[in-house]
Amino acid sequence: MSDTLTLAAETRDRVGKGASRALRRDGRVPAVIYGQNKDPLSIHLEEKALVKALSTGHFFTTVVTLNGQRTLPKDVAFHPVTDRPTHVDFLRVGEHTAVTVAVPIYGKLGDLYGRRPMMLIGMGLFT
Repeated sequence: MSDTLTLAAETRDRVGKGASRALRRDGRVPAVIYGQNKDPLSIHLEEKALVKALSTGHFFTTVVTLNGQRTLPKDVAFHPVTDRPTHVDFLRVGEHTAVTVAVPIYGKLGDLYGRRPMMLIGMGLFT
């Protein structure tokens, strides 16, 4: 995880449905940073920058720096009709924190279908 991404974030004083809707109308996306036994921090991000980061394809495996804190994106909620991001959860990570991240593997159906995990290791797909 050598790639890091920096997103501009501002803290929010108001939380709740009304405040979140007002942020979304202004082109902002509400978010929360939690973890490492610290209090959750409510923030908001610019929607345009977030959508650009989401479109890279490796947003969930990239360390994101927000307000000087190293985080990993945990979850993004999308609007069911417009598909715009409505909320983001970030997990605080330290410099030497061990985390487990799910990485999807794509391949042709004929290549992976019916193969045992040990066969996939032998094929060099897993190490």
